[in-house]
Parts: sequence; C-alpha cells; structure tokens
Amino acid sequence: MISFILNLLFYRRSNPSFSNEELNDFEDLYIRAIQNNGVINYQYDFPKYRFIDYLIQEKNFVAHGSNIKDIELFETRKQTLFNGEYVNAIFATKDGIWPIFYAILDRSKVVNNFRNGCFKALNNKKYYFFSLTKKTLDKDPWTTGVIYFLLSESFEQTNKTRVHFDEWISRQETKPVLKLDVSKEDFEYINKISTHKPKESIIITWLLYKIRTSILGHSKRTDNFK
Repeated sequence: MISFILNLLFYRRSNPSFSNEELNDFEDLYIRAIQNNGVINYQYDFPKYRFIDYLIQEKNFVAHGSNIKDIELFETRKQTLFNGEYVNAIFATKDGIWPIFYAILDRSKVVNNFRNGCFKALNNKKYYFFSLTKKTLDKDPWTTGVIYFLLSESFEQTNKTRVHFDEWISRQETKPVLKLDVSKEDFEYINKISTHKPKESIIITWLLYKIRTSILGHSKRTDNFK
C-alpha cells in the first residue's frame, strides 16, 4: 500500500547495478581526482548522478550540493530537519540525484519558498518531488554549482522510519574530499519541476505534484510545435 501511494504521488528512480564499464571508469576517475587535489574532471557519457552514487556506495561518502564553488571547510549552522526541528549541523545525503537540485538552484532567485524531497523506503526504492513557486520558475532560476563529497563517518541519519527523507547530518565541521561541477543539464528531473502556491499546505503540493508536472510537460511539448 505504501509503495502504491508513493508511486501515485512521486517519481521513482530506477537504480540498476553498475556495469563493469562504469566500475572501471569510475574507479579510474576517483583515483585521478584524489591525485588532483580532489577536483573531478568528468568526461564520460554516463550521467553524473551515477558517479555520485558510486562514490557514495563504494567509497563511503555523503554528498552536499551548493552554488558556492570554493568551500574549503563545512561548518555547522542552525537549520531545520524535515520535521521542523532545529539543529546545528551540516546537511548531506546518500543519494546521487537530490544534491544536484541544491547545487543548480540559484537561491537568490527563489520567491517565497521551494519544496523538494528524496524519500527512501525500506525496500531501498527512492522517490522524488521538486516544486517551486511560479514566480521563481519564471525567473529561470538555474545556475551551475558543485557537489561536495564528505567522509560519512561523522554523519548520522536523521530518521529511520519505514519511509524517510534520505537526509544525513554531522554536528562537527568537516573538510570536503572531492568536488564535482554540475549544471542544469546534469539534473535528471529538470522537466519534472512543478509549481505550487506559496501558502498552500505541503500535503496539497504532494497530492498535485505529478498532475502539475504532467500539465507543464504537455505545455512544453505543445510550445515545441508552435
């Protein structure tokens, strides 16, 4: 029943195993990045989120996306968890797609608020939603950014219920080990961004998310034939 509801409301990602070619290329890229002061020079046809997944799953990293391209030390700051609880921490995730959204969304162009999430179910399936206000979307709020990779030892999962956000926090400062440039073209769900009213409840945003993205997608296809 829970899987049915999640599939009804949100988009579920496919998560195939890494091919031998991916494993060989990603391992080589990881070694070269370590030798290059942590800078990743990505030149493969595989989607970047696959390499992010590889570093998370195989090299024990968490990922953090940001517009700021020169972070040398992550420090804790007061933020809110998914449930509204305040915490002084560094936020990260063990998902390859979600941090790209944070890296490419230009916060200076956000009007009112934005909503998003990566839900993880106990069957390890992941579900996403991404929503902006119309005023934000009209500003074309996309930029380039960076995915930072931090060692996961000091991070803890914020929730372990049957369905939870793939959200991890650390309560101590930490230095990034690797960094990867990303852009709008690297975000798999760029055409799955919905719009919501600034003051509507999050439940309404969830209930209407796929309907709204379908309408927006139809509008874009119609525009292409004008």
